[in-house]
Amino acid sequence: MKIHLPCLSLLVFLCLASPLTHATESPIQQLKAFLAATKSLTADFKQVSLNESGTPTQTSYGEFFLQRPGKFRWNYQKPYLQQIIALSGKVWFYDQDLEQVTIKKLDESVGSTPALLLSGDISLENNYTVDEQGNDDGITWLRLIPKNDQSSFKYLLIGLSNGELSGMELNDNFGQLTRIYFSNLKHNTPIKPDLFEFKTPAGADVFSE
Repeated sequence: MKIHLPCLSLLVFLCLASPLTHATESPIQQLKAFLAATKSLTADFKQVSLNESGTPTQTSYGEFFLQRPGKFRWNYQKPYLQQIIALSGKVWFYDQDLEQVTIKKLDESVGSTPALLLSGDISLENNYTVDEQGNDDGITWLRLIPKNDQSSFKYLLIGLSNGELSGMELNDNFGQLTRIYFSNLKHNTPIKPDLFEFKTPAGADVFSE
């Protein structure tokens, strides 16, 4: 099973992690600090998709790169080779097995407001209802519900532990849960600009929307 577009809501938003917070800050204040403090981020990731009954349907692995504002790259390495790259207000989706490239605008069409939140064009309070969900085994959870009724997801959970992003979960309008776990996180380290440039492989079909 390949990645479908609603999952991009979670993928785009996950870049907001930052260790530059303080334990005395409320979870909502820490989340705001994530948005303000993270300029770049690199990490390995594990993504788990679950169906309506909570059964895992696919587990994916890869690398993630972020450079604010508005640049990110997801390199999926297992079980399929795929890339999602954002630059200059556009997003490229490349499926190596299908030899297919799809190009979309970076707006509500690719994951609703989390994509715009990443680029710094919108505010947290204006676009989400944010609720603290309490503490579970040392992790404090926040729930973000989009105020836009046209959003592609119902809610987003963000887990914070000791000033660090610990876990995230997205419930989309297709009844699918998506969870992503990070490892080897590096914050605000230099990333080569050409990492966010996409060159269409020879022979690939290109679809632009």
